[in-house]
Amino acid sequence: MSTPIQRLRPSALRSQVSEAEWQARVDLAAAYRLCDLYGMSDMIYTHISVRVPGEPAHFLLNPHGLLFEEVTASSLLKVDLDGKLIHRPDGPYGLHQAGYVIHSALYRARPDLGAAMHTHTVAGMAVSALKCGLLPLTQTATRFCSRLAYHDFNGPERDPGERDALARDLGAMNAMILRNHGLLTVGATVAEAFAAMYGLERSCQAQVAAMACNTPLNEMPEAVVAKATGMYDPAVIRRYGLLEWPGLLRQLDRRDPSFRD
Repeated sequence: MSTPIQRLRPSALRSQVSEAEWQARVDLAAAYRLCDLYGMSDMIYTHISVRVPGEPAHFLLNPHGLLFEEVTASSLLKVDLDGKLIHRPDGPYGLHQAGYVIHSALYRARPDLGAAMHTHTVAGMAVSALKCGLLPLTQTATRFCSRLAYHDFNGPERDPGERDALARDLGAMNAMILRNHGLLTVGATVAEAFAAMYGLERSCQAQVAAMACNTPLNEMPEAVVAKATGMYDPAVIRRYGLLEWPGLLRQLDRRDPSFRD
């Protein structure tokens, strides 16, 4: 007999999870609010997840039906790698199949990952539809251009059989363009995954704006691109997100601290 799903009220939830899980929930809820604040949400679609600290087979994901601006620490689903809901809050919203497929694929294949973020922004979708992909047109883009994976579109990612291909195409990279679909970033923490997505999104926005001007692009020499790319080597530069995250949380607290509930 299967174990019934636990449905917990917010007050009960905080008392029944570890401090580490509660902090992960707060940070993930913050990432949803920030995604919306920075114009990267898509109503109730797309998703951000965090692996539960100390529970490598479990991750947290948004319930399919909440707007990103509505997500709170206690509203998140807890899911295992087989798609089973461990517990969920009271309410009508359940697991989004595409969210489960994409995020379980990443956590199954990459034990180093603690968080993942997927978006459908206009700029991200536009670059995903270009044969050239992301070009090294800006300083920000050189952070990604040689560390960016690509995954061909095979229909909406609702088929669990797609998980192996997603994991294979991402490989050891921390950013991927899902062709004809959108963007994906991962990291050891949600702060790192969010910071990577912010940079990748800005790179796509700049490329789309530049290409729309219908004038020759000022392409950088290969040697300059290589130099810039090397200066963004994770081995020699700070991990993006860790320094920015406290300030981003302060920004949310000033606007609406209910993400912590």
